[in-house]
Amino acid sequence: MATTHELRIVGGLVAKRYTSWGRGEHRREWATLRRIHRDAAGLAPQPVHAALAATPPTVTMTFVPGEPLAGRPSDPQLTTLATALHTLWTVGIDGGVDGWADDLAFGNALRDVDWPNPPREVAAALAAAARWWDGPDPDLLRERPSRLVLGHRDPNLANYLWDGRRIRIVDFEDARASDPATEVALLAEHLSARDLDFDRLAALFEVDERRLRAARRLWAMFWLALLRPGGPASARNPADSARRQADRLLDLLR
Repeated sequence: MATTHELRIVGGLVAKRYTSWGRGEHRREWATLRRIHRDAAGLAPQPVHAALAATPPTVTMTFVPGEPLAGRPSDPQLTTLATALHTLWTVGIDGGVDGWADDLAFGNALRDVDWPNPPREVAAALAAAARWWDGPDPDLLRERPSRLVLGHRDPNLANYLWDGRRIRIVDFEDARASDPATEVALLAEHLSARDLDFDRLAALFEVDERRLRAARRLWAMFWLALLRPGGPASARNPADSARRQADRLLDLLR
């Protein structure tokens, strides 16, 4: 998928220069960093300076140590990741953070996909996904959640930095109001988390299981759409990724 920014690290500071910002990514990240520093200092980089009106815009923040999570995180890493997310969810979402909206448009990406001569698994997944829209999940996901939290919304494991003791979170370009079940689903279904122990992860959160299941199905559809031939994620993943994702989606839809 396309890189949205460039990083320059000098003297303990990181200058993030945005290569695309049409969705307000720079303003969203700056506002989110400021709120995290206000309510949960140390969880994320400290905001230092922003040139939001510049072309291209930049946001400067402190450097945080740690190695990106990858592969199959250990039990201590998963526990610490859950602690970091719970802490993020305590941050106020007053002003400056986009309001809640349902995510059904992301599922539409698969409905609109052009996939000529799909493999058998993919064809079955496309048909099952089409039937999903006639079931109860879309209506459930349209309902405003009873609890709203500050959602990271970009749960690539590489955005969680482990220093051997704690985890800090980076990259808040997509942060907005969300709900815990959706945030867990986003993490579980991200391609970077394919080896993650979902049962172990889910046990660390108390969320609406029906909403979690519905959201996992939606985001599994989204990733299958991105893995289509010529799609944004197809060239950066193994050749059999679309088939594997189709099998995963079918399992979730059963």
